[in-house]
This record gives sequence, C-alpha cells and structure tokens, in this order.
Amino acid sequence: MAKKKKVRDNKELSAEDLAEIEELTDNLGPEIEIPAELQEELAESVETAEESAGSANGLNEELEAAREEARNNQELYLRALAEMDNLRKRNQREKEDIAKFGNENILREILPVIDNLERAVEHAGDQSDGSGLLEGVEMTLEQFSSVLQKFGVEALSSLGEVFDPAHHQAMGQLETTEVPVNHVAQEMQKGYLLNNRLLRPALVMVAKAPQPENEQEKTPEPSENDGETQG
Repeated sequence: MAKKKKVRDNKELSAEDLAEIEELTDNLGPEIEIPAELQEELAESVETAEESAGSANGLNEELEAAREEARNNQELYLRALAEMDNLRKRNQREKEDIAKFGNENILREILPVIDNLERAVEHAGDQSDGSGLLEGVEMTLEQFSSVLQKFGVEALSSLGEVFDPAHHQAMGQLETTEVPVNHVAQEMQKGYLLNNRLLRPALVMVAKAPQPENEQEKTPEPSENDGETQG
C-alpha cells in the first residue's frame, strides 16, 4: 500500500522527472516487472504534465500577444494625440489669417476706385469749370457701386416706399401730399443689404398728412377813438 501511495504522489512531478523515472524503469531489465496499474498511473502522470506544459505555453503566447496589442494601441493613441495637436495649431493659424486677411479681396477691388478718385482730383486742378471733376466722380461712383454688387452689397430703394422698421430708421415726420401717409418722403442716407441681410438702415423722413388750415379769427384793430375813450 505504501508503494502504491508513493507512486500516486508522482502525479505532482514534472514532465522531466517522469521521463527520468520511465528511463530508469526501462533500464531495470526484464527481471523487474512493473504492474499494469503502476504503468497506467505513470502514463496518466506523463500526459497530465504534458497538458500542463502545453497550457502554460499557450498562456505565455496569449500574454505576449496582449502586450504587443497594448504597445500598438499606445502607439496609435500617441499618434492620434499628435495629429489632434497639429490640427488645433493649423486651425488657430487659419483663424488668425482670416482675421488679418479676410477683407483682402474686397480691399483689392476698392483700390482702383481710389485710383480713379485721385485722377479726378488731379484733372480737376487743370480745369476751371470743374466739369471734368463731376464726370470723374460720377464714373467713380458707378465703379464703386459695381464693386459693392460684386460682393453682395445692394442699395435699398426707400424713397416713396412704405416705411419698414426692419430697413428704415425714421429721423422724423414730414408733412406732404406728394407721397401717402406712412411712406418715405425723404431719404437722408441710403441703406444697404449684404446678401439680403441688412448691412445699414436707411435714414428717412416719414410722410404724414398736413394739418388742416384753421380759419383765423379776425380781431378788429383798436381805433383812435377807442384809445381816446379808454384814456
């Protein structure tokens, strides 16, 4: 019984120990006969040890694969952080450029208008009647209006239109019969739209109905006789 118990304890041995025991038993020669029960237990011990070794190898492989995946994920994370930082810096530079040069196109179009105004003033000095200056200013105004239209700026047509608080700013009322009541009777400053949105309201005078003339009561002037009587 003690021998059998000792053999069963061999199940806790490693695969190398079991292989060494098997080799020793093989070297004992044919004189020693190993019981079948002992051979079966030794075989089971060897199989269990091999399975344990295979399981350990599998765990090591899974651990190494998990470490490799963690390294790859960390590299991807750091790369994404770097890309986000570069994107933030690029957006900041673009915002700064827009703030500095956002009006570059419209200013480039305005420069020829200034050139024409300077030419008109220069030619006006050579003419005594000033007709050339008037013609030059009119041409410059037309050019400037076309530049504004190119960028979506459109002048409001207010004179004679119904007063609209969304587009007009009333500066007062004007008694007149030339336009209906609550219509724009006089335009003091033009209004403008930018892409159909109000850029600047028009300053206008709103028409109102004239007051009816009241008949003035004629009071008699005091006469000299009245003065003498009072005296």
